[in-house]
Amino acid sequence: MTWFIFAGDMLVMAFMIGLAIWVGNRANDEQIREAASIPLQDEEAHG
Repeated sequence: MTWFIFAGDMLVMAFMIGLAIWVGNRANDEQIREAASIPLQDEEAHG
């Protein structure tokens, strides 16, 4: 059972790392900066 959970965790981590690499390679610098600033803009709007 432990190996099943471990293998599932590794698959999820591999997917998330692959997704981050794919998005990072596909988007240009301006799109990445805009997406990264969303949480900061949200705090300003609600603060």
